[in-house]
Amino acid sequence: MSTVPEFAYSNLSGRPPGRLVSVAGRVLRGVADVQRDVTPFGEAWQRDNVRALGETGPLWVALGDSLTQGVGAPTHDRGWVGQLRDRLRAGGTPVRVVNLGVSGAKTADVLGRQLPALELLDAALVTLMIGSNDLMRPRDRRGLVERFERILHRLPPRTVVTTLPNPSRVAGAVNAVIADVAGERDLVVAELRDPRLGSWRGRLAADHFHPNERGYQGIAEVVADSITAAGRPLIE
Repeated sequence: MSTVPEFAYSNLSGRPPGRLVSVAGRVLRGVADVQRDVTPFGEAWQRDNVRALGETGPLWVALGDSLTQGVGAPTHDRGWVGQLRDRLRAGGTPVRVVNLGVSGAKTADVLGRQLPALELLDAALVTLMIGSNDLMRPRDRRGLVERFERILHRLPPRTVVTTLPNPSRVAGAVNAVIADVAGERDLVVAELRDPRLGSWRGRLAADHFHPNERGYQGIAEVVADSITAAGRPLIE
């Protein structure tokens, strides 16, 4: 049995929603509906994390934001992490998941909170999906490439890192850094600019921002393929 008695991690940021989300939530029902799931989803992952640490089997640690929490799906475990976990288990890998994702998280949160928590765990697989929230405001875009590079150099080898599908110049620069550092440090790239994710029609939640269960299924497929194509098993 694998336990980490001193591991205490909150999947809630403790910060209020950003101004844009707050305003949109007051006028758009779909935004408010999805935002109401943020706290319950975070609390559900906290409970699941504790349970996973008391079980046996290879441990997958997921780093990220609301997409890693599955916000927009009908339940917290029908986001891409939950769907991929079920897929791996169905394929014969009894994987456990500790999800460190936090809604609203940015690269600074990964550096300050999630990576230190990761270092307490004996992970067989690590995934990182971050950066979307950094792209929303100019002050967060400044230094994003440098922060992302710092994260990449602190990740263990064979970590699966997703690219940013945003077509902006800054996102392109981040993706270039991911490609460069992945080659240097034996990281695995999951390409979210995959043609299979080119159309989001029918794949978005009520807020028209987060994926719904079907959208998360597409992300899970892309990440699963990156694991399969890695050349050797990522989960021993």
